[in-house]
Amino acid sequence: MECNLYIDGKLDGEIHSKKEVNIGKNGRVNGVINTHRLIVQGLVEGTVNADRVEIKAAGHVKGEISSLELVIESKGIFEGNSIVKQSEESKKKKTTDLSKS
Repeated sequence: MECNLYIDGKLDGEIHSKKEVNIGKNGRVNGVINTHRLIVQGLVEGTVNADRVEIKAAGHVKGEISSLELVIESKGIFEGNSIVKQSEESKKKKTTDLSKS
């Protein structure tokens, strides 16, 4: 998907987006989300893979998050596992540093 997506209802399945996915306060997503940026104001259950994940005050995520950045506002809820991905820049630097050794 090449556009921003706003969900304020129920969705079971997979979301693949190169832009922003916003789960509204009435939004309920159960499944897999792959996106550039995820904003959660409702409920997400499943697996998230994103560059940036923001869990807002009313947001709730249950499952696994793999991201470069994870922001949880006060009263936001996260239950599960978080994996910090390496950016392409830090991967290149690490490879360069290893080759100098």
